[in-house]
Order: sequence, then structure tokens, then C-alpha cells
Amino acid sequence: MSTAFLLPNTDGSVFGSVHLGYVVVQSQHLTDWRRFGAEAIGLHVDELTQDVMRFRLDDRECRFLIQRGVTEDLMAMGWQVDDHQTFDRVVKRVTERGVPIAEGTTEEAAVRGVERLWRFAGPKGITQEIFTAPVRSARPLHMITSGFVTGDAGMGHVAITTRDPQGLHAYFNTIFDSRLSDYIDENVGGMNLKIRFLRVNERHHSVAIANVQQLKIDPVRTKAQHVNIQAATLDDMLSAHQRVRELGFTMAWSVGQHTNDRSLSFYCVTPSGFELEMGWNPVTVGPEREATWEPATYKGISIWGHTPVGENVLSKLHQFATIMRNARHAEVCVPELTGAPR
Repeated sequence: MSTAFLLPNTDGSVFGSVHLGYVVVQSQHLTDWRRFGAEAIGLHVDELTQDVMRFRLDDRECRFLIQRGVTEDLMAMGWQVDDHQTFDRVVKRVTERGVPIAEGTTEEAAVRGVERLWRFAGPKGITQEIFTAPVRSARPLHMITSGFVTGDAGMGHVAITTRDPQGLHAYFNTIFDSRLSDYIDENVGGMNLKIRFLRVNERHHSVAIANVQQLKIDPVRTKAQHVNIQAATLDDMLSAHQRVRELGFTMAWSVGQHTNDRSLSFYCVTPSGFELEMGWNPVTVGPEREATWEPATYKGISIWGHTPVGENVLSKLHQFATIMRNARHAEVCVPELTGAPR
């Protein structure tokens, strides 16, 4: 694929006007999700019905939407766009390439904590939703964490494994003018990974793309490998790490520091099987850095720590079984949005 399609668009860039607003999860394990979110991670929980739960991190009504359903997975990413001009540009980019875009119902918007939303197809079957007006709540947060860093940087990031890394890179460039922050080369369990990190605003990355194209199949069962949120303080992050372990939730990677964005974090397994990374103090690419930022390649994910937790024969067999299940399913892509000429 030509690298020309991976450069930011020049006809009215939306870079900096897009922010990850929420994620949508479908699960049968709402009781476990409530315990995980409220007691382990320390989030504010609103149980709307016996089948719908929301987590808050800040004054937004919804950052995580957990809905009862048979698919244990991340189903959608919700993106806030700052204004109607930005919204119109994104819609045009999608529709002019022949990809259907549909307005969500009033009920769907309300449960996501937004006034209105529109959705279109996304890579790996993760629906992309866009909105302009989040609903804010004056109700106080009831959570055991002091706070989270959101704001203009959005709620965090989503990491995705794929056998089509160039396609995913082009997808997020096409719709959001994403910019490449850097790469990481890493060997995980004997598998060489090249991970690219894409930013759409000052956050170092809102999307991370792990290249597994050297494999015949994607070894990760879920559509997303992990979702990240950023703790306000180091104490918040370390206290959550302790609670996750004490409450018996599965820890995936111990506390460590990343090479590229320098964040300290740990990874644990959510009740739906994808991981949650809770991080602290990553670098940002603010206006003073944006003009001179040059992507680099880092050797290894971590400066220190981030060692795998609980690796044993049983877990290896479980991974093998997961790979075999995934072999039956081709990776979902959206070729119209992966670099076709404008």
C-alpha cells in the first residue's frame, strides 16, 4: 500500500477535533463487570436496568456501556467530534466511499449518554460511532479512585491486533486524519510484533495496532486486545493493581513502564476476556511538540516490568484452543475506508 494514503488529509483536517468518548461492551457477566469496575478498578457504576450498566470516569454520563448479550466482547467505539463542521467532514469521508452510515435511535443515544449518534462499519467488526454533544452529569462521582485523566485527550485508547495493519492505519487516517506517533518492535511468546501507535489529538495514542500478519490467524479471540484508561495519580493506579489481585481477578501483565509513551501501567483481564490497562502519566503530544514530532521505533514494549502473570501449561493450552476457534472466522475489514483514492 502506498504510504501516500497514510499521510494526513490536507482538505480540512479533523485532527485534534476528535476524542474517544466511550466504548460499548456486550456481556453475560454483568455481576462480574460491576464488581470488576466498582470494587477492583474503582469506577462509578450506574445500573440502569438488570441488563444495562454504565461506568463513569468523570462528569460524562457514560464512558463504558455494558449491555447484556451473548457476545463477550467490545462492540463499539464512540468518538466525540467537536463541532458540526468536523462531523460533516467525517460523514462525507465515509459516505462518499459508499459505506452506509445510520443514525442511532433516541434510546441508543440516551443509554450512551449523548444527544444523538451516527454509526458505520469499523475494522474487525468494531462499530464506529460519532457524536457531537455528550450529556454531562452534575451528580457526584461515587468511586474509590480519586479521578481519571480525560478531557481533550479523550477517555484513553483501544489496542487491536490485526493481520492487516496497513489497512487499519489507513482506516483511521481516512476518517480521523490520525498521525503516527511511533512504532514498537517486540517479541511476545516467540511471536515478533510490530505495533504502531496512532494519535488523533494530544493523547500519545488513541488507537494501537499490533501486527500479527505473520500468523495465519489472529491469536486474540476478542475484537480489541485491550482498552486503556488513565489514572489521575500513581497511588490510584497502584491501589487498583492491589485490589484486582486481592479480589481474584486475573492479572495479565505486572506493573511496568512503556518505552514510547513512558506511562506506568498494569494489565488485567476483564470479565469479557479482553484486557484493561490502567496507566498513569503518559507523555502527550501537545501543540508545542506537534510541529516537530518525528515517529521513532522502540525496541521492546517496556523499559522495566510488564512481565506476564500466570503463564503455565494450562494457559498455553487455552491460548491454543482460542486460536483454533478464531481460525473459523475471517477478519472483518472495511476496504472502502482503507486507502482508496479520494
